[in-house]
Amino acid sequence: MNVALFVTCLTDQFYPHVGVAVTKILEHFGCSVTFPKNQTCCGQPFFNNGYHDESRELAKRFIRIFEPYEYIVTPSGSCCAMVREQFEYLLRGDHAYEHGLHHVTSRTHEFVEFLDKVLKIDFSRFKLPKLETMTYHYTCHLRGIGVKDEGVKLLRQIGGVEFKPLEKTDQCCGFGGTFAVKYPAISGAIVEDKINCIAATGAGTVICNDAGCTMNISGMLHRRGQGARVRHIAEVIADAMGLDLTKW
Repeated sequence: MNVALFVTCLTDQFYPHVGVAVTKILEHFGCSVTFPKNQTCCGQPFFNNGYHDESRELAKRFIRIFEPYEYIVTPSGSCCAMVREQFEYLLRGDHAYEHGLHHVTSRTHEFVEFLDKVLKIDFSRFKLPKLETMTYHYTCHLRGIGVKDEGVKLLRQIGGVEFKPLEKTDQCCGFGGTFAVKYPAISGAIVEDKINCIAATGAGTVICNDAGCTMNISGMLHRRGQGARVRHIAEVIADAMGLDLTKW
């Protein structure tokens, strides 16, 4: 199975080990993973701020780069949603990109979604080296593309995971891309409430499959002096599978 890794800007800059984990996991299950080196932003920051012409050019570039691949997999629900939900709006009526648009939008998957719906992996044979208590943040964009309990289902399969349900699972963490910059007081209040919900679980690890939400939640955890750490589910899977992420 030919897979292209769409790593996303924030993962590339702040959480590159997540990209390594995703690659190694997919390769373990028989995928041939390629990293197109000329990939750039999907255009979401431009789009969210009303710069649709600039975003449209990045959408075209994305299609030119990723169209040759059978599947496109990304560790970010937010960027996956941009491709699947907004590219059609941006390129509606542009017949030069019609074929590529359909191929790319129908073949772009968030990582957990790809494991569950395409590869259909059962992780019950894998176990963490030691017991960890975990809770799960349901990111808004994942819900937007129809990914809901797949991550929790996967976590419950892995040995050594003691899962703690989180209250207010449908509530945003307050990041919202530039929302956190434009409305910092509102954003801060929302993420503080999210941190209170996390603290109530007593979990030592928060699973969050979107780099923006991870930055927001981990920042507030640090400012509040709470010891829980935020991890991408790919890191947990890699630990359970005994994969070495230090060797690229």
